[in-house]
Amino acid sequence: MFGIAWGIVSIVLMVAAGEGLRKGQEDQARNLGKDVMIVFHGRTSLQAGGTHAGRVVHWEAEDVPVVQSESPDCEYAIPELEQDTVRTHSNFNNAAFTVTGSYPQFGYIRSLDVGQGRFYDWDDMREERRVAFLGSDAAKQLFQGRNPVGDTVYLNAFPYTVIGVMAKKKQDSSYDGWDVNKVFVPFSAMRRDFPDKPPGTSSTFDQLLVTPKSVEQHEACKHEVRVALARMHRYEPADKEACPIWDTVQEAQAFKTMTDGMKYFLGAVGIVTLLLGGIGVMNVMMVAVRERTREIGVRKAIGAPSGTILRQFFLEALIIASLSGVIGLGVAFGFCALVNLLPMPDFFAGLLPSWTSGLVATGLLGTVAVGAALYPALMAASVDPIEALRYEAGG
Repeated sequence: MFGIAWGIVSIVLMVAAGEGLRKGQEDQARNLGKDVMIVFHGRTSLQAGGTHAGRVVHWEAEDVPVVQSESPDCEYAIPELEQDTVRTHSNFNNAAFTVTGSYPQFGYIRSLDVGQGRFYDWDDMREERRVAFLGSDAAKQLFQGRNPVGDTVYLNAFPYTVIGVMAKKKQDSSYDGWDVNKVFVPFSAMRRDFPDKPPGTSSTFDQLLVTPKSVEQHEACKHEVRVALARMHRYEPADKEACPIWDTVQEAQAFKTMTDGMKYFLGAVGIVTLLLGGIGVMNVMMVAVRERTREIGVRKAIGAPSGTILRQFFLEALIIASLSGVIGLGVAFGFCALVNLLPMPDFFAGLLPSWTSGLVATGLLGTVAVGAALYPALMAASVDPIEALRYEAGG
């Protein structure tokens, strides 16, 4: 009985732990961005079109519409320009934050949820407005608990009106620092007030952020971006050194493959435990048949058919196995609920039991229960009444 209960608990808990780890990592990856690929500029490693290897490549503002139009599998392709030497202060405090400029879709792509106010929009872009969206920690440091929306923050003495503050965000990966410690401004204002540093020019930017239209299209999207950029900057599309890409979609898929393998392995361990529990139930019932041999003989001698004996022992074994399974499911789901009341690390979403794992465990339980009950019941039904009446328990 304990073996079957423990097998059910093992299956549910192991699958729940694997799902919690997968979900936690998925949430953390989403905090960096929604299926985003960060396209950095690099240095060529192959000769192409008469140019030598080792040439530095810089993305230009005119690259953006071309990449977007020549990449039908990509949903967005937007530039990002950053400066980490901008002196930042308010009327209450000063600090050093990274200032980053991009298009309005940046807030959606990079999961910058709005806590107060709003994110900058296309009107801000077209009119090159000096407006700023603050990371949550940046707002706290600059305004010390005051409401910053509508107030002014100074970036290298340029006055920017604060239009919004980011909601608190947990982030465990980054390519340029934590978002909570940044100031976000429209790309047009960023290019005018804080252009790219040499050897960059007023038209270059740091990286291109690209998202596919669907996860299934991300490889095609990545290839289209490589081909478009290679054509415009005269290098081979296969030259990955010229165009290094941080592909968070590929990373997420690799992690999902790993966690799925772990989940299946742990589930297999639980199934083996469940089968061993079923063998235990079978042994208990076989001992019961042996101990009740005279009872079986008496019942058959007074006319009890073999089918009745078969049903009796089958139902007894089935009840023991089923009761063990119900107890196991109750313990497993109850334990998951209790554990999930505790604070969890950012990378782990808790024990997440699914109805799928519960139903699979229940189906396996039914199979084990039938297997554990059938053989002892057949043994009991096949007992010869004359031999049974001669049998002495313990003899």
